[in-house]
Amino acid sequence: MNLTEKISQALQHAVVHLGQDVLACLDQAIMQESEDLDDIHGQASLTVLKAIKENLAIADKTGLPMCQDTGMFDVFIALGRTCPLLPAQIEKAIIQGCKDAVVKASFRRSVVEEPVFERKNTLDNLPPILHWDLVEGDSLVLSFLLKGFGSENCSSIRMLNPTGGSAAVIAAVADIVRLAGGKPCPPIFLGVGLGGTMERAASLSKRALLREAGIANTSPSYALLEQQILEKVQSLRIGSGGFGGRVTALNVAVEYEPTHIAGMPLAVSINCWADRKARVIWEGEDA
Repeated sequence: MNLTEKISQALQHAVVHLGQDVLACLDQAIMQESEDLDDIHGQASLTVLKAIKENLAIADKTGLPMCQDTGMFDVFIALGRTCPLLPAQIEKAIIQGCKDAVVKASFRRSVVEEPVFERKNTLDNLPPILHWDLVEGDSLVLSFLLKGFGSENCSSIRMLNPTGGSAAVIAAVADIVRLAGGKPCPPIFLGVGLGGTMERAASLSKRALLREAGIANTSPSYALLEQQILEKVQSLRIGSGGFGGRVTALNVAVEYEPTHIAGMPLAVSINCWADRKARVIWEGEDA
């Protein structure tokens, strides 16, 4: 199997099946909402969560996409500096793999050629959004987000006061989630990017979504920040489907990098419960 075929198969699987980390989050949410069945909002949220699980079972049985919005392809390319594959070969494999998956897995055609005027559909869900990173070694790892726009439309960037500290970050993320309400199909996954510049913070927030749910940031300070953000978001009581309840977010992941002394860029990328991801590792095969 060449790289193109591996990409196609990974995407066909991702649009139908969620990872075990996401399924575990949903099961935990069901347990939490089941703890107080006298709460009418919790009952409504529990009904939504059970409907999600039923929907996933149907997708698994039929092989159909779990959501009608099959999203855009957001691709993160970790390219080893001595990898023998040329960037042009990798790009060609990604594009062809995405195109093949769209046909074989009944992706909805959801991409337009330009955003403002005619908005003519490309009819193949292309082009993918490509993010290139050089890493040490000769490896190649491709990470995919199938990014639906019900949640993408609720994502946001804020340029915070650099003296605000963690309290400002927690308050800003909570406010973004509060404004989103039930629109991004909660329970949601939150990717938070901090530092860099405006566009780097946005990229970091997407990279945060790639991390396996339940795996904390390796920095104790940022791991604590993730937990504090999650607790604050849960206190909003938006709940599954926006009906109230204990669980609004299933996971919070924060990524950060150096920034200017005069700023604290913050970006929040929201994913709905359909946290669809795929990972392809090149193992020496042809592109």
